Amino acid sequence: MNIIVTERIAEVGIYYLRESGFTVETCLGISQAALLKKAARCDGLIVRSVTRVDEELLVRAERLKIVGRAGNGLDNIDLPACTRRGIPVVNTPAANAMSTAELAVGLIFAAFRNIPQAYCAGKARDFRRTVYSGQELFGKTAGIIGLGRIGAQVAAKLQALGMKIIAYDPYIDDSRFDALNAEKSDTLAALLHRADVITLHVPKTAETTDLIGADELDLCKPGVRIVSTSRAGIVNERAIYNALRSAHVAAAGLDILDPEPDFEAAPGEQDYSHPLLELDNAIITPHMGGSTEEAERTISMTLARLITKAFFGEPIAAANNIPRLRGR
Repeated sequence: MNIIVTERIAEVGIYYLRESGFTVETCLGISQAALLKKAARCDGLIVRSVTRVDEELLVRAERLKIVGRAGNGLDNIDLPACTRRGIPVVNTPAANAMSTAELAVGLIFAAFRNIPQAYCAGKARDFRRTVYSGQELFGKTAGIIGLGRIGAQVAAKLQALGMKIIAYDPYIDDSRFDALNAEKSDTLAALLHRADVITLHVPKTAETTDLIGADELDLCKPGVRIVSTSRAGIVNERAIYNALRSAHVAAAGLDILDPEPDFEAAPGEQDYSHPLLELDNAIITPHMGGSTEEAERTISMTLARLITKAFFGEPIAAANNIPRLRGR
């Protein structure tokens, strides 16, 4: 049975799959067109956020029996199409929650204290510290949009720093707000109006696409900071670009752009540009929310075990669509 891995996962999971009797073909950075040519010999597929598992690929991948998404989010996978073909889709929503929460907090620190800008200036022998004077987090109000696994971790960490927490999540029970000592905002607008920093932790759906656009940014305080370790398109990129240029938004920390770059290409080989990269007050990281040793090992082994269980006929309650696995 042939498993194709299109984006990097920790070697421990690949080793586990090979020891379990699978052939594992790593095709890091493969283009969608090249993957289509390989699809016919694919029994299992492991992706992250770049590879599109769409109708065109599924038509070619007649042997495909399971799709594993390393990390959270499924917006690059056509879940209904997989379900129609009896292909389970598994992911690892809990494995990188701590790592992503820590990155979000790191981006908040960076946005308030101008850490990346001061670092770059220091490397250029510019040590004028007053140029990079920032603000304390203590006593500020953090607005958290999405109070799931990651949002809850962020709330606890920011509260420990002395920040006031308000949160908006219409799908979370009031008891969770109480347990986290977070004030519930009944509307998104009310949160935007009050927060000194807004951090987003929601999946990408039709409802959350362009959740933060020009109108929403206009509701924010002048000098607000915006942080997103969620998916691209939840914060409208044109709107945040304009707000950063006008300084209505003082800084933004974004872990993902649309489209995503080639994460395997060396700097000299990278052919990528994006307007937000031109702005000093836009802090851009390369979709590294789950990129810690601990999270990568957990993600890789979780997927490897789920895929192995599925092929050997064991129940896979973690599947997002729970179809019956086709015969091996």
